[in-house]
Amino acid sequence: MTGQTRLQQTSELEETFRIGQLAGEFDITLRALRFYEDKGLISPKRVGTTRLYSRGDRARLKIILLGKRLGFSLVDIAEILALYDPSTNNLRQITVSIEKGQEQLQKLNDERKRLDQSIQELTETIADLERMVVDTKK
Repeated sequence: MTGQTRLQQTSELEETFRIGQLAGEFDITLRALRFYEDKGLISPKRVGTTRLYSRGDRARLKIILLGKRLGFSLVDIAEILALYDPSTNNLRQITVSIEKGQEQLQKLNDERKRLDQSIQELTETIADLERMVVDTKK
């Protein structure tokens, strides 16, 4: 059986995506997809040298990218993904996601407070410097 025949049979059994398709859909690099695979976050099937991603891999990738955008570490994302268990309605996964989400929200709020303080200080410093320039021109 040729690689192309195996690829066609795999595609007929379930919907699959090639690396370029997922990279294009999610606007990420092939290298990023390979990185997530190396970290064990996604596990595409292989037909020869071709990576075939399942709908489950695609869903996991969506969660990975959402987690990254929200500032979660790969360790946290991996923990959440590992808790997937449809036989329990994913209650543990959801509970841990809420806990980690609340922790991240607190970190982001703390960061916003620090940024607001820095913006205020910089605004005041610029105003002081602009007054100095005006005063020296008098």
